[in-house]
Amino acid sequence: MPRTQRNDNFIDKSFTVMADLILKIMPASHAAKQAFAYYRDGMSAQADGEYAEALANYEEALTLEEDTRDRSFILYNMALIHASNGEHERALGIYHESLALNPNMPQALNNIAVIYHFLGEQAQEAGDVEVSDAYFDQAAEYWQRAVRLAPNNYIEAQNWLKTTGRSQMDVFF
Repeated sequence: MPRTQRNDNFIDKSFTVMADLILKIMPASHAAKQAFAYYRDGMSAQADGEYAEALANYEEALTLEEDTRDRSFILYNMALIHASNGEHERALGIYHESLALNPNMPQALNNIAVIYHFLGEQAQEAGDVEVSDAYFDQAAEYWQRAVRLAPNNYIEAQNWLKTTGRSQMDVFF
């Protein structure tokens, strides 16, 4: 049974009915509609913490989806799952794939920076200052790019950039 038929609360059921109606009347190819259905089921599974199911749905959506912008969001959600599972290198690779399709995703840039910052903190705790600084510099690069795209977001990152002297921007907001 598809995930969309398993929703057990009124709001989810109502949303699913409306989304299905819109999907039926939407002028799109059958493959695009199927891709959206898999993507929607993936998001639902991800929200429920069912990561293996979410990834399977996202993989199916990727095989069907042709729009590069939509593909970038599918990849972004896949990267979120890998990052939350501690698979940082895999998540970074998928975030970069997503950005290659859609370079204007500040949320992907931010998440890459978060991973690099985390890796920098780990290296710092291990006493490897050189590696730590390299990761922190990479985090700064990605946070600066994210802030340029979304200047009112990522306030903590902006503060970190200022306090560590890694900012190459004069004004953030």
